[in-house]
Parts: sequence; structure tokens; C-alpha cells
Amino acid sequence: MSTWILITGGSRGIGAATALRCAAAGWDVAINYARDGAAADALAARVQALGRRALCLQADVADPAQVAALFERLDAAGGRLVGLVNNAGIVAPAARLQDMDMARWRRLFDVNVLGTLLCCQQAARRMSRAQGGAGGAIVNLSSRAAEFGSAGIYVDYAATKGAVDTLTKGLARELIAEGIRVNGVRPGIIETDIHAASGLDAAAAADTIPIQRLGRAEEVAEAIVWLLSDAASYTVGALLDVAGGR
Repeated sequence: MSTWILITGGSRGIGAATALRCAAAGWDVAINYARDGAAADALAARVQALGRRALCLQADVADPAQVAALFERLDAAGGRLVGLVNNAGIVAPAARLQDMDMARWRRLFDVNVLGTLLCCQQAARRMSRAQGGAGGAIVNLSSRAAEFGSAGIYVDYAATKGAVDTLTKGLARELIAEGIRVNGVRPGIIETDIHAASGLDAAAAADTIPIQRLGRAEEVAEAIVWLLSDAASYTVGALLDVAGGR
């Protein structure tokens, strides 16, 4: 039987690195993407080259109907969902609070917070032992910005990740009795293209990091896959910082 890991926002960056690491660990991988179908297809081919099944699922995680349809398509593929990685997230151009607008805030919270809630809800319905499932694991991607607050850059983004941290801790306690472990990973400054959306020069920040370099997507993926695995069977409600000491 196929055992699926669903990765939202999985076609590039940390999501793509996690997909490949999951495949290498023996799971089939469902790759959610919002727009870049070509990148998702290319990643799926790499997953299949590792001997695992891959399924590309287009959906905007902020849309409840699209999220429901995504999970229904995964159900139709056969097998069992054993893990969810809530990786989909967006950032906005660097700005001070006084220069932000409601449209920006709504989109950030819709994707980063409501999208995570929606996907957790659908996954829990399938994995919960109380509802006939066999248990599983959820890993929510947060950010070190949740702690630092990102003053003068994007306090709104940091606020969304603070919400994800709180959700992770609460949901972990709610679902563990049903066989679902929930944990979070909080990356620091990682070499991905998300920084282009904020207009920041990520490389210039390397000197502010104790390890004196940016992180790699593969390093974050290792932490995610550990939390998904049985090796982390006693880890519940943890927020694991992968940030080079920052």
C-alpha cells in the first residue's frame, strides 16, 4: 500500500528538498503547488527516479474548496496519508506597518494561517484513529521571524508565523491521543527564492548569523523528515529551529 506524504507548496525550495528526502526515506510524495506546474512535474520525475510514486496536485491552500478537492484527489490515488508538511507560505515586500494595506494582510493570513488550518483539518480527518485512520504526523513550517518579529521588514509575516507556532502547540495536544504527532520547524535565513518577494538581499545577512552562512533547503528538509519519521516518536508539540544559531 502506498504511504503518502503531502507537501504543500512543494514544487520548489524547502518543499522540493523535502519531497526528495521523503522519497529517499521510502514514502510516496504528493506535491501541492499553486502555479508552477512545470516545476512540480520536474520534481515528480525526480521522485519517480528514486523509485517512489509522485502525484502533482494544483490548489491554492487559502481556498477551502480547492483544499477539499486536493485531498479528494489524493484519496482517489489509493494508499494512505501518513504525513502532512504545511510548507506553503508567502511573504510580501519589506515595509513598515504604517505603509501596509488590508489586501496584503488578508492574503498573508489566508495563505500562511488559514491555509495551514485547512490542510491540518483535512489531514486529521484522514489520519485520526478516532475516525478510522492509522495515525500519522504533521509538520508545520514556521520561521524564526515568529520570535524576532521582523521589525521594519514584515511584522505581518512574522505575526502569521507566530500564529502557526501557537497552532502547532495546541493541535499537538489535541491530536496526539488520536495517533497524530504535530510539530513545527522554524527555518532561519535559507537560500531559496522567497527572499526575492521581499526585496531583501539574503546573502548580506550572513554576517548576522552565528554560523556565518545562509542555510540550505536540504538542511531544513532533514529536520522535517526526522519529525515525520518514527525516529521522532516521542516528539510532540516541538518547535525545532534550523537557523544556524540565529
